[in-house]
Amino acid sequence: MKNDHSSGIIPSSLQPYFQEYSFAELTLADHADLVIERTLNYGNLAELRWLFGHYGWQRITEWVAARGAKRLSRRRYRLWCVLLDVSPDTTGLAQQSSIWPH
Repeated sequence: MKNDHSSGIIPSSLQPYFQEYSFAELTLADHADLVIERTLNYGNLAELRWLFGHYGWQRITEWVAARGAKRLSRRRYRLWCVLLDVSPDTTGLAQQSSIWPH
Protein backbone atom coordinates (compact mmCIF):
# COMPACT_ATOMS: atom_id res chain seq x y z
CA MET A 1 0.00 0.00 0.00
CA LYS A 2 1.53 3.28 -1.08
CA ASN A 3 -0.29 5.68 1.25
CA ASP A 4 1.15 6.58 4.62
CA HIS A 5 -0.85 7.41 7.74
CA SER A 6 -0.75 11.15 7.16
CA SER A 7 -2.04 11.04 3.61
CA GLY A 8 -5.55 12.32 3.02
CA ILE A 9 -6.21 9.60 0.46
CA ILE A 10 -8.18 6.42 1.00
CA PRO A 11 -5.96 3.47 0.01
CA SER A 12 -6.87 2.19 -3.43
CA SER A 13 -6.93 -1.37 -2.08
CA LEU A 14 -10.19 -0.43 -0.31
CA GLN A 15 -11.92 0.60 -3.55
CA PRO A 16 -13.78 -2.73 -4.01
CA TYR A 17 -15.67 -2.06 -0.77
CA PHE A 18 -17.14 1.21 -2.08
CA GLN A 19 -18.60 0.00 -5.37
CA GLU A 20 -21.81 2.01 -5.04
CA TYR A 21 -19.86 5.25 -4.57
CA SER A 22 -17.61 7.33 -6.76
CA PHE A 23 -14.38 6.36 -5.03
CA ALA A 24 -12.53 9.44 -6.27
CA GLU A 25 -15.09 11.71 -4.59
CA LEU A 26 -14.89 10.10 -1.13
CA THR A 27 -12.99 12.14 1.44
CA LEU A 28 -11.63 11.06 4.79
CA ALA A 29 -13.24 13.97 6.61
CA ASP A 30 -16.69 13.97 5.01
CA HIS A 31 -17.11 10.20 4.78
CA ALA A 32 -15.37 9.08 7.97
CA ASP A 33 -18.28 6.93 9.19
CA LEU A 34 -18.44 5.09 5.89
CA VAL A 35 -14.67 4.60 5.66
CA ILE A 36 -14.49 3.31 9.25
CA GLU A 37 -17.45 0.98 8.70
CA ARG A 38 -16.17 -0.58 5.49
CA THR A 39 -12.59 -0.92 6.68
CA LEU A 40 -13.55 -2.53 10.00
CA ASN A 41 -15.86 -4.92 8.17
CA TYR A 42 -13.66 -5.88 5.23
CA GLY A 43 -10.14 -4.47 5.63
CA ASN A 44 -6.99 -6.54 5.76
CA LEU A 45 -4.20 -5.98 8.29
CA ALA A 46 -2.45 -3.26 6.28
CA GLU A 47 -5.73 -1.41 5.67
CA LEU A 48 -6.66 -1.66 9.35
CA ARG A 49 -3.25 -0.26 10.33
CA TRP A 50 -3.87 2.63 7.95
CA LEU A 51 -7.35 3.20 9.43
CA PHE A 52 -6.12 3.31 13.03
CA GLY A 53 -3.13 5.41 12.01
CA HIS A 54 -5.38 7.96 10.35
CA TYR A 55 -8.38 8.15 12.68
CA GLY A 56 -6.80 6.97 15.94
CA TRP A 57 -7.83 4.36 18.48
CA GLN A 58 -10.09 6.66 20.47
CA ARG A 59 -12.22 7.77 17.53
CA ILE A 60 -12.62 4.23 16.23
CA THR A 61 -13.46 2.90 19.69
CA GLU A 62 -16.10 5.62 20.07
CA TRP A 63 -17.48 4.77 16.63
CA VAL A 64 -17.76 1.06 17.48
CA ALA A 65 -19.51 1.88 20.76
CA ALA A 66 -21.97 4.30 19.15
CA ARG A 67 -22.61 2.82 15.70
CA GLY A 68 -20.98 -0.59 15.47
CA ALA A 69 -23.99 -2.70 16.48
CA LYS A 70 -26.01 -1.38 13.57
CA ARG A 71 -23.34 -0.84 10.93
CA LEU A 72 -20.97 -3.80 11.33
CA SER A 73 -21.69 -7.45 10.72
CA ARG A 74 -22.55 -9.25 13.93
CA ARG A 75 -19.28 -11.20 13.95
CA ARG A 76 -17.13 -8.15 13.25
CA TYR A 77 -18.98 -6.11 15.84
CA ARG A 78 -18.32 -8.71 18.52
CA LEU A 79 -14.68 -9.00 17.47
CA TRP A 80 -14.12 -5.23 17.62
CA CYS A 81 -15.90 -5.01 20.98
CA VAL A 82 -13.44 -7.54 22.40
CA LEU A 83 -10.37 -5.99 20.77
CA LEU A 84 -11.30 -2.42 21.73
CA ASP A 85 -12.74 -3.29 25.16
CA VAL A 86 -16.21 -1.97 24.29
CA SER A 87 -19.30 -3.30 26.06
CA PRO A 88 -21.50 -4.77 23.31
CA ASP A 89 -24.96 -3.35 22.76
CA THR A 90 -26.96 -6.52 23.33
CA THR A 91 -30.28 -4.80 22.70
CA GLY A 92 -29.27 -3.96 19.14
CA LEU A 93 -28.00 -7.48 18.53
CA ALA A 94 -31.20 -9.04 19.88
CA GLN A 95 -33.30 -6.98 17.48
CA GLN A 96 -31.35 -8.09 14.43
CA SER A 97 -32.96 -11.06 12.79
CA SER A 98 -31.61 -12.82 9.80
CA ILE A 99 -31.74 -16.16 8.09
CA TRP A 100 -28.00 -16.56 8.45
CA PRO A 101 -27.12 -16.19 12.16
CA HIS A 102 -23.41 -15.40 11.65
